[in-house]
Amino acid sequence: MCRDGQCEHRVDPLDMGAATDSGEGAGAAAGALGRRRLLTAGVAGAAALTLAPVSFAQAADGSSAAKPPAGSQETRVVTGFLETGAADFVYLPVEVPRGVQKIAVSYSYDRPTVPSGVPANSCDIGIFDERGIALGGSGFRGWSGGFRTSFEISNSEATPGYLPGPVDAGTWNIVLGPYQVAPQGLNYQVQITLTYGEPGPAFVKNYPPQRAKGRGRDWYRGDCHLHTVYSDGKHLPVDVATGARAAGLDFMVSTDHNTSSSHAVWGEYAGSDLLIITGEEVTTRNGHWLALGLPAGEWIDWRYRSRDDAFSRFSRQVRRGGGIVVPAHMYCAYIASQWKFGFDDADATEVWTGPWTYDDEHAISTWDQKLGEAVRTGKSWLPAMGNSDAHSDPNVIGLPHNVVYADDLATDAIMDGIRAGRSWIAESSAVKLTFTASGNGKQAGIGEKLTVPADAPVDIRLDVEGVPHGTVRFITDEGQMHQESVSAEGTGTVIWRTTASLAAYVRAEVRHPMADGTPGQGNTMGDALLFGPMAALTNPLFLVKTGH
Repeated sequence: MCRDGQCEHRVDPLDMGAATDSGEGAGAAAGALGRRRLLTAGVAGAAALTLAPVSFAQAADGSSAAKPPAGSQETRVVTGFLETGAADFVYLPVEVPRGVQKIAVSYSYDRPTVPSGVPANSCDIGIFDERGIALGGSGFRGWSGGFRTSFEISNSEATPGYLPGPVDAGTWNIVLGPYQVAPQGLNYQVQITLTYGEPGPAFVKNYPPQRAKGRGRDWYRGDCHLHTVYSDGKHLPVDVATGARAAGLDFMVSTDHNTSSSHAVWGEYAGSDLLIITGEEVTTRNGHWLALGLPAGEWIDWRYRSRDDAFSRFSRQVRRGGGIVVPAHMYCAYIASQWKFGFDDADATEVWTGPWTYDDEHAISTWDQKLGEAVRTGKSWLPAMGNSDAHSDPNVIGLPHNVVYADDLATDAIMDGIRAGRSWIAESSAVKLTFTASGNGKQAGIGEKLTVPADAPVDIRLDVEGVPHGTVRFITDEGQMHQESVSAEGTGTVIWRTTASLAAYVRAEVRHPMADGTPGQGNTMGDALLFGPMAALTNPLFLVKTGH
């Protein structure tokens, strides 16, 4: 049916996830596929469902069709139903004809009432162009998860989360991600509108520089987990850059979910005082991870589970580009957020995310166990990171952030510092510390090794500022070995003596007192361990016995 210059073709569901394409706008090929659905496992890593294709009149008629007038539009509406247990990704092929200037997509789905504790409907959306949907392929054109109900793509511009560029002829694929499906199932509707005409001028990319004016070899502060309106954040890029500067940061990493679309705008907001590094939060169905230090414009695929054996492939892709791989908020309670891929392909791990919670306490414990395993097995150790994961107010950019020792304020130097574990985590720029081990005439700092005779005395020293009534903890492979409070002004020096025979590594924590003002909260071991929320956390320094 046509109305006000738009042709609407409504497609009704036939069975679970199926969609038909019939009527004047559909070609013979589309009709032949109209009553089947194809389950494709492996096309995109996790199990996927491909629906019958949607055609437009111009695509069906091919070269014999008259060229549509510039500005004219065609619309198709597809409806369908997904049962509980639907495939991770549902692909809706769209046959895009020649001469399309813009593609616009909107979608909706029902949200039936469910009992408390039962997952409700939640469905994400994105799109791949005529280059295909192969895992890690070149067809990606955008993703907005569940944050938007519509998007547009043209050569000149695109909705945040999507990549501007030509709308070339061929089979595009709208991808639905039924994140959760209620027991009643999920009814969905997708509307596709093509606007015909000549492509406009190409979008001009403005990638950020890979170097800012630094201080040479020094400690640099940065938040490596931040979101904008280009995924599910509510901050514009200018707001995030302004917040990073206000937090006293030297660098920040853009990590919008599953898309590289924001990379092309960050150049406007970088400056000599702020290095902006491009990255992505890769949101799989078995955990989230940060791809930090990606070459600008590079996209990392997320369409797989731990059982698909794909994570190592994409971690290698990140490293080839000079970046690092960091599991994020490993104990986040949200569905699909808990980390299931292990740590063999990780370069560091996020142990503190946003305001301090029990999730972070658990993550610190897991990380500390991994340190112990590394000492016992001689394998590489895994550095810790802390980031804000700020999406919107009242999230605080820089709470927490990383203080990284790097050769320069440059992307490669910052990545090298994090990879080497030459970093510590602070809740704010008001917190300052130094952490060293001295013995046998030598000294080592965070992330370094001090090699000394087994029984030579080693002094572990921490100088701290900015944590009033703070509690300093020294923790080794044996557990907590020393605890001491600092002054009401928050400034103090704590020194503890040990040997390489007694401690293979030492790391430091600085904790706040508990909210009621007491030094801390006891645990099942009584009053020996008294501490509150984290204010600062170091990576370890290692004590190595001579000859080992």
